[in-house]
Amino acid sequence: MSIAMTAHAKTSNATAAPAAPVAPAALDALDAPDIPYALTLSDGRRYHASGPDDAVARAGQDLTLWCDARPVAVFRVSEADDGMMLQATAPHDGHLPVQALLPVLAAVFCHHKACRHASVVWPVAQFEALHTTWVVGAVRDGVGERFSQTDGAQVLHVSRQTFWQHPALWLRGPSSAGMAQQYVVTQGKRHALRAPKPVGEVYRRHIARLGTHFSLRAIDQPGDVERFHEWMNLDSVAHFWEQTGTLEEHAEYLKKMHDDPHTVTLFACFDDEPFAYFEVYWAKEDRIAPFCDAADYDRGFHLLVGSTRFRSPGRTEAWLRSIIHYIFLDDPRTQRIVGEPRIDHDRWIAYMQGQGAARLREFDFPHKRAVLIAFERQTIFEQYAPW
Repeated sequence: MSIAMTAHAKTSNATAAPAAPVAPAALDALDAPDIPYALTLSDGRRYHASGPDDAVARAGQDLTLWCDARPVAVFRVSEADDGMMLQATAPHDGHLPVQALLPVLAAVFCHHKACRHASVVWPVAQFEALHTTWVVGAVRDGVGERFSQTDGAQVLHVSRQTFWQHPALWLRGPSSAGMAQQYVVTQGKRHALRAPKPVGEVYRRHIARLGTHFSLRAIDQPGDVERFHEWMNLDSVAHFWEQTGTLEEHAEYLKKMHDDPHTVTLFACFDDEPFAYFEVYWAKEDRIAPFCDAADYDRGFHLLVGSTRFRSPGRTEAWLRSIIHYIFLDDPRTQRIVGEPRIDHDRWIAYMQGQGAARLREFDFPHKRAVLIAFERQTIFEQYAPW
């Protein structure tokens, strides 16, 4: 699913919310280049949420959803069990695209780690049929997971794992899942036909607790080869990668990866500064396939961290959870992410286990003895969602 394919509900003058004055904060937000958790839909309209002080949902306060500089819904926030309730108050626009609710949910789940559930309550006294259609659409789109009706209101129920599996806030282009499923044979291996490689930025996430943005982009900018060459010759990297060499050799290596349809090469960035290199691959066509009984859409990744500026525990957790998040979002058919770190990389193996990976077994490659690890989709989104 991609933002470019987002459906937009038709507007109706009969039920549109009355015009409201534009708050100065909304005008400031329009000028901001990168509002955390803002969402631009295919019609060009931009949605974001804000409270009295910031974009955090707080009990006892109102949270406003803006479409460009126009308020389209206001929610009174309250606590409820292990979650939060968002009670819509009039006036509100009954024809919101269902994905416009995502910035409001981000104000809950991106700031409150302990929050497991959110309930969005819409009064439906005048528009019962409309709201039933709306909440059904919200569930079918993946914004929520179920709905109920009580006391003249429609309630959309959203869990933390449902919220983090919706790609619209995070993916920056079409996912790998848009192609029709068909199979080809490559070097004797039957596998699903893979999508063309992405171009430019593919993923971006604001990390509120660090006050920074994490992003992933294709390796396609001037200076990328030189940066990769510098990192590959670092002692800390060479010990595990064993790929030291000249600039020309590393340029040829990246070209080989680019020409390989089963691998995508990416730079990871904090606030647009590259600090790490990832090779994300389809396991079915990879050398790991015989050792992990690879399914059609299993994936894996290799990585190196080249910048020591970003090796703090908080940032390590942030980028590891983010790359896992990106891979699972890029294709909802991916149920497992595998890896094969060298057996003596024991600290990294233990760390990945602490972030939700299962250590399955040891095995031998021609060039190393490795440990097979795996991240399962259900485990990650239930217990180790991005934070």
